[in-house]
Amino acid sequence: MEILSSVVNKVFQLSRLSDTKHVQRTRRMEEKALEVYDVIRTIRDPEKPNTLEELDVVTEKCVEVQDLGDDEYLIIIRFSPTVPHCSLATLIGLCLQVKLQRCLPFKHKLEIYITEGTHSTEEDINKQINDKERVAAAMENPNLREIVEQCVTEPDD
Repeated sequence: MEILSSVVNKVFQLSRLSDTKHVQRTRRMEEKALEVYDVIRTIRDPEKPNTLEELDVVTEKCVEVQDLGDDEYLIIIRFSPTVPHCSLATLIGLCLQVKLQRCLPFKHKLEIYITEGTHSTEEDINKQINDKERVAAAMENPNLREIVEQCVTEPDD
């Protein structure tokens, strides 16, 4: 009976240890998500004088962070354009890419998507904004680069 009791106690101890690690990992991912959100919330809309946060294009809930190991993280952003036919959704995705690549202090992989059902051509735009070659080519265009810079630059930069 003592052996059984000892085994049961060990199982409970290990279970609590596992739960504690899970809670710590979850908390760390939530903190990283808030860090990411703080970077993107101040990006300005290309057409309006508002930020993406003010227009509800991005919210805290649109950021997900997953631990890839070796201090590297997968960041998934799901943004919602203001209208289903928004002609600037690709540009907003480009601004998100550029600002996060510049500002995040940790190793990461980035996936940016339009929230499902919020844009008429979301699949095409999702492909464009997650294609590194297309992003690099877009940033070589001086006019596009200037617009992106205006959107991602902080007011006091």
